Amino acid sequence: MSKIGITAKEIHKFSALHCETVSDLLVVEEPLEIRLRYGNKQDRQEMNLAITMRTPGHDFELTLGFLFTEGIIQSKDAVQSIKYCVNPKSNLEVENIVKVELAPNVQIDPSVLQRNFYVSSSCGVCGKSSIEAAMQHCSTQIIAKQTIPIETLYPLPENLRKQQIHFKHTGGLHACAFFNKAGELSLIREDVGRHNALDKLIGAHLSLNEQAPFGLLLSGRISFELVQKASKAGVQVICAIGAPSSLAVEMAQSNQITLVGFLKNNQFNCYTYPERLG
Repeated sequence: MSKIGITAKEIHKFSALHCETVSDLLVVEEPLEIRLRYGNKQDRQEMNLAITMRTPGHDFELTLGFLFTEGIIQSKDAVQSIKYCVNPKSNLEVENIVKVELAPNVQIDPSVLQRNFYVSSSCGVCGKSSIEAAMQHCSTQIIAKQTIPIETLYPLPENLRKQQIHFKHTGGLHACAFFNKAGELSLIREDVGRHNALDKLIGAHLSLNEQAPFGLLLSGRISFELVQKASKAGVQVICAIGAPSSLAVEMAQSNQITLVGFLKNNQFNCYTYPERLG
């Protein structure tokens, strides 16, 4: 089991003139099982909540962000601890299984947990057991509509690329970052899965006890689930280098989020709430 996000593999590299054997760097994709313990002190219950295919690293942030964006918890205070499980035979941590201890006063809604245990790295919604569960609207309400100067958006993709540590070696990672009204990137996370990268980012933000982030930058396209997660975190502006889906636009509209796509080469498309772009 790899402990880092990159691994080396010997490959055959072909060109029009010759073939050579070289060492190539690949992004790591491994399963992470999330187990949940909940209930009052006298009657603790345990369940296998989900298995997600992720890039190792920031596993506790990923778990915290996943629980929050799925609506299982409303704040990090609901979590007593997140730990790797321990192999009883070797007494060593198993770094692909995490156990979450919820506070005894946290009430679990069984309908929220209607998700299959396997979640692929490419699509977080694939594990949802119903369209209704997938389409649940977030409870976060954006009150103040702050504005951001248009010119602060243009440098965002290049600034993100410069800080993508693993992407420049592998080309196989999605990235996302929070940014403020001055266009400054704060937190950045990478993962083989788009939804995992965002869960890691949101989990890291929750751990810092900061106010809701203003803007979110995505390295790829915008799916409705990413908008759903961002809305839960209180994001007001979502920018992406790629395109949004129709459902992503609808969700951004209903959640009062300014949605920007194709942000590159000093141009972009705005799909919702352009009045935030001052």
